[in-house]
Amino acid sequence: MTALALDTFNLTKRFGAFTALDGVSLAVRPGTVHALLGENGAGKSTLVKCVVGYHRPDGGSVLLDGREHDIASPTVARSLGIGMVYQHFTVVPGLTVAENLLLARGQVPLVVDWRAARSELEAFLRTTPFRLPLDATPLDLSAGEKQKLEILKQLFLKPRLLILDEPTSVLTPQEADEVLGALRERAHGGATSIVLITHKFREVTAYADDVSVLRRGKLVASTRVADTTAEKLAEAMVGERGTARDPVAWQRLPNAQGAPVLQIRDLTVLGDRGEQAVRALRLDVRAGEIVGVAGVSGNGQRELMQALTGQRAPESGNVQVDGQPYAATRAQNHRHAVRSLPEEPLANACVGELSVARNMALRGFDRAPLSQSGWMRWGRVAQRARELIQEYGVKTQGEGAAIRTLSGGNVQRAVLARELSGQARLLLVANPVFGLDFAAVAEIHARLMAARNAGAAVLLISEDLDELLELSDRIVVISEGRIVHETPAPQADRRTLGAHMGGKAHGARDAMPTAPGVMEMAA
Repeated sequence: MTALALDTFNLTKRFGAFTALDGVSLAVRPGTVHALLGENGAGKSTLVKCVVGYHRPDGGSVLLDGREHDIASPTVARSLGIGMVYQHFTVVPGLTVAENLLLARGQVPLVVDWRAARSELEAFLRTTPFRLPLDATPLDLSAGEKQKLEILKQLFLKPRLLILDEPTSVLTPQEADEVLGALRERAHGGATSIVLITHKFREVTAYADDVSVLRRGKLVASTRVADTTAEKLAEAMVGERGTARDPVAWQRLPNAQGAPVLQIRDLTVLGDRGEQAVRALRLDVRAGEIVGVAGVSGNGQRELMQALTGQRAPESGNVQVDGQPYAATRAQNHRHAVRSLPEEPLANACVGELSVARNMALRGFDRAPLSQSGWMRWGRVAQRARELIQEYGVKTQGEGAAIRTLSGGNVQRAVLARELSGQARLLLVANPVFGLDFAAVAEIHARLMAARNAGAAVLLISEDLDELLELSDRIVVISEGRIVHETPAPQADRRTLGAHMGGKAHGARDAMPTAPGVMEMAA
């Protein structure tokens, strides 16, 4: 079996009045890694789901090795040699690795000859770039190992074309290099062609042969990686140079870091299933610094942020802001100037049906100047919203538009405008730019840095290691709900961070150089 050539010709897909794909003609050379770039909503996932039969296109065609095929379902795609690793896990938690691999075939005999099956699976694993214990269940595996199992399921089927949707989002840097390097070797060996959906330029330049860019459902660029640059690709993703609003000037000032603003002591938070998601965590964040929290998704970051923003009650431990007990009440947030930009702000920081103006007023609607003698001053609310819309470049039909009608980047800008109105003392931020275009990323990063430069303490939780290395003054790694590593950002080593993110160096905190008193250990 040899690698397939994939061509789409004028592929079009509509959802009601919305055109998700608009006449896309893409060419994937056999035996190559073809990266697919584009912002959220650009049409990447829609395109590959049409190729694998998950969606039926409204126009155009899919060709494999030059022959047109009607791919009516994923089963048809599998019979043609097409496999796909989805962004979200599809493994069956209660089955073993061996059982999940056999189930990937789609047809399992009523009675399994396990001696023959295990012999086949062990022979298969000897040919793969990474191994997993056949008797383990996904409940025993880390997030990175689950992702590897998803890839192994597809490799077991010997695909001639393999599509991967953000396959490294839950991998450490070392695991990402291991997986992508092995897949590239497999492609260059002629066994398969790879389509890689990613948002990381480093992965494109290091592992892809060709790259295509989608924007608003259209194919706007397609070229050899050797013939382009990250800057050109970024420009293709967001549009012509100069169309984006200029971001706030970026400059890291040499702050003299002040006293601890946020102090977390022995904080334990339970997860959705009653497990300890955050375990006796201790952390300080000082005035005038950004502390970045690195970690593979699912290691307690979500529960930590929810506890700090009042969305989840801690099991034990305590949190202080400026030396006073803090439980994220509205009064405490106002008194200590605590502001937050949570992950998925439309779901966690907004009321979607309310207007942009009313959402921008949620922090101060019951205080002057937005209210007086218990009455809302609606004219002042609208005026203030117009000022913030102008200052932060929020693209909206007007302050009266429902905030749910805004794009993701503009929801982020609107929430950030509200949260940074006035002087923030403590800023709690989680994955602030996930899925946003480059103009929005630059603007939000600059706003966070400006808050830090003005003396705010910033806690930045992110699954993007490049973002943390760029913004942070200090980086800590969270693994299985504990802080397991800490280092000043200028001295951070990507591989060391990755080793701790992957849980390969658990135990006592490393003797890394840190600012005196920044991380107080138990006496």
